[in-house]
Amino acid sequence: MDGLERCMSSMQAGTQMIKLRGSSKGLVRFYYLDDHKSCIRWRPSRKNEKAKISIDSIQEVCEGKQSEIFQRYADGSFDPNCCFSIYYGDHMESLDLVSSSGEEARTWITGLKYLMAGISDEDSLSKRQRTRDQYPSMLGRRQTFDEADKNGDGSLSINEVLQLMHKLNVNLPRQKVKQMFKEADTDDNQGTLGFDEFCAFYKMMSTRRDLYLLMLTYSNHKDYLDADDLKRFLEIEQKMTNVTREYCLEIINQFEPCPENKQQGALGIDGFTNYTRSPSGDIFNPEHYQVNQDMTQPLSHYFITSSHNTYLMGDQLMSQSRVDMYAWVLQSGCRCVEVDCWDGPDGEPIVHHGYTLTSKILFKDVIETINKYAFIKNEYPVVLSIENHCSVLQQKKMAQYLTDILGDKLDLSSVCNEDSTKLPSPESLKGKILVKGKKLPANISDDAEEGEVSDEDSADEIDDDCKLMNGDHINSLVTKHRVENIAKKKLDSLIKESKIRDCEDPNNFTVATLPPSGKLKSGEDASTNKRYSRSLMGSFSKRKVSLSTDNLLSLGQFIGNCLFYPPRMSRQKKTMKLSRALSDLVKYTKSVGIHDVETEGSWQVSSFSETKAHQILQQKPAQYLRFNQHQLSRIYPSSYRVDSSNYNPQPFWNAGCQMVALNYQSEGRMLQLNRAKFSANGNCGYVLKPKCMCQGVFNPNSEDPLPNQLKKQLVLRIISGQQLPKPRDSMLGDRGEIIDPFVEVEIIGLPVDCYKEQTRVVDDNGFNPMWEETLVFTVHMPEITLVRFLVWDHDPIGRDFIGQRTIAFTSMMPGYRHVYLEGIEEASIFVHVAINDICGKVSDCSARILWMVHMQSKYNCLEDMLQFHMNGSQVESTA
Repeated sequence: MDGLERCMSSMQAGTQMIKLRGSSKGLVRFYYLDDHKSCIRWRPSRKNEKAKISIDSIQEVCEGKQSEIFQRYADGSFDPNCCFSIYYGDHMESLDLVSSSGEEARTWITGLKYLMAGISDEDSLSKRQRTRDQYPSMLGRRQTFDEADKNGDGSLSINEVLQLMHKLNVNLPRQKVKQMFKEADTDDNQGTLGFDEFCAFYKMMSTRRDLYLLMLTYSNHKDYLDADDLKRFLEIEQKMTNVTREYCLEIINQFEPCPENKQQGALGIDGFTNYTRSPSGDIFNPEHYQVNQDMTQPLSHYFITSSHNTYLMGDQLMSQSRVDMYAWVLQSGCRCVEVDCWDGPDGEPIVHHGYTLTSKILFKDVIETINKYAFIKNEYPVVLSIENHCSVLQQKKMAQYLTDILGDKLDLSSVCNEDSTKLPSPESLKGKILVKGKKLPANISDDAEEGEVSDEDSADEIDDDCKLMNGDHINSLVTKHRVENIAKKKLDSLIKESKIRDCEDPNNFTVATLPPSGKLKSGEDASTNKRYSRSLMGSFSKRKVSLSTDNLLSLGQFIGNCLFYPPRMSRQKKTMKLSRALSDLVKYTKSVGIHDVETEGSWQVSSFSETKAHQILQQKPAQYLRFNQHQLSRIYPSSYRVDSSNYNPQPFWNAGCQMVALNYQSEGRMLQLNRAKFSANGNCGYVLKPKCMCQGVFNPNSEDPLPNQLKKQLVLRIISGQQLPKPRDSMLGDRGEIIDPFVEVEIIGLPVDCYKEQTRVVDDNGFNPMWEETLVFTVHMPEITLVRFLVWDHDPIGRDFIGQRTIAFTSMMPGYRHVYLEGIEEASIFVHVAINDICGKVSDCSARILWMVHMQSKYNCLEDMLQFHMNGSQVESTA
């Protein structure tokens, strides 16, 4: 219930989303749930008080880009995870919305479905199937029926049903399908199924064998669970405590669709299915939707979700810079954003990626956007990582904008910090914005309005050999205008030709880099261009780019000969002028360039490129971990990642690095890991590091890093799958073969814990495959471990990615749980989770494993009874 309360609270607070319309650009509106939880409202609107949709009028809420309106927009226009549609009214009008993050969309979808399921009108509830994920929703069944009705006569023939089965990824024996078809065909029009008959047929096909067996186990072989049966199930399997009979009756009343069963206090197979597929049966701990960790420790004791080049929408060379990227990133939970500042025209500082062709935005607009969106979702502090390349005059303008716009958010005089040698806590800094930047030395005169500081005090994230030519150094044969046009044309053609897709590639954590500084000279031969081409191919390979040899050579020659400074033109200055006004805004987060991890400074932030950080991890892992106990470290991507790809953040988290900055514009595996990690604490942007990382020392790369600490054993029984779709980029679409799915589980944490296992392949079944396999993992440090569930389609020449869900180990709930694949409506896998303490030899967990084997045997003994119920009574629905 805590998770649902969080949903309600978030919806009532409101969310800015884009409303799509069929004939014009989308409209940005602020949507919120009213105080009575009876309707959705929005503003601005010319309808004023009439701008609302009653919850009672909502027929269905659909995830993803399924509506007709969404289909009018080109592929790639919106992230499907951020899209959803609300169907309402008697004419099934649709409200099509795009949120700023997938989690935000999931909050609204979950909350609305809960509100719909909670309406007291039982006839309406039964009619519209308002409980989450009932097989399938009324709208989903109608759409499925209409799509299967090829000749449009309002009924389905046996051949149309067989074609539908293939589309749904179901490969049942033809005779079995015909038998169910005959049993469902009960009206006078024999030989075809009307819509109601089709619903009965679908129900026969979709009754969950795994859940039915589970229900029989705890009901003493009855066709329903009474309150006492349900109480026993919740206590023994779901590990719930203090379960009362009254609570069980509430569950029955909420999830059982049959009025007669409700009256008798019985939860039938439909109600049990609804309950297990509701948020109550999700693998994610609902308490973790809210902040649940101690927030009073020093900042250095937390992982802090961080963004790199926050303003960019795409690649690092020529993509657009947009202020609304700050709004999106901040609302998605990010607490450290980057602002690259340069001198602009008319004395106005600008933000863009220096020495590149990225577009420019005003610094003032960036700060106004940050001020507006910093604390909409949570009040924990935001860090502005300022990369300052401005003159003193424009630095003063920056300081003025920061002070005037952010106001009290910069005032840290009231921050309670009992120990001045340590950083303040997130709790004490609520509602505050910290400026991370360079600071004048203490020995400078108090009267001085400016002074010199080291130009290496903060990381210059653009290596000299990766800087594009500026207007003063353009070769007479290549004008800046021509460079820009050629660059855009070449990258556009590359993207179109290769159709970049960030497909799942669990083995690819790194991206090949361009040649090191000093290798590029004017007039180098074709071999150099080939080296550049191979390097760029490595950079794009993670994103499944397929490039021709000509394209590779062309791009390599272009980058090598047109875009980069030769080494002799690299900057020589080692100091820069810093404004006193800007320096004074830096309090707890002073940027320094000291990379000696044996040096401590609690109010300093050291920036490391991923390459430098990896070197330290290999050479001084224990010292790096101790270094991060007292001060903040920020890791940023290599400048060679021109496509804005991301590195694997886990190794840096293993060493206690706080600000592991990622390119938020590049969706994929690494951002999924990042989301999973920070979801464990209400997505507030701060996750407390394990105690052993905050004091003491250990080697995170060791084979036994914490010999005196209890280990955990994770026992996962992968039971079944539900409504698994064909791979997204299946060339044959619905006409392709039925998938052969299998599940892979990957543990991501300390090196000693990183491991993966997979189930067998189930042939020809994406609708309800059954695996019934147990996977066992040992975890040395669960507090920083992520568990990743991946579903694949087996193929004779490889495998195709279907979907994934990544969860922090500490956020997993025990017992029988559904794991919903991220961004794919209805698709899930059903698992049993058991976590046991182990010390040295595997001891007390052995009993658990034996118990699971016993239960498996017990289930096998129930197969005959199941067949009797399925075939003899056809699992009669009481609904």
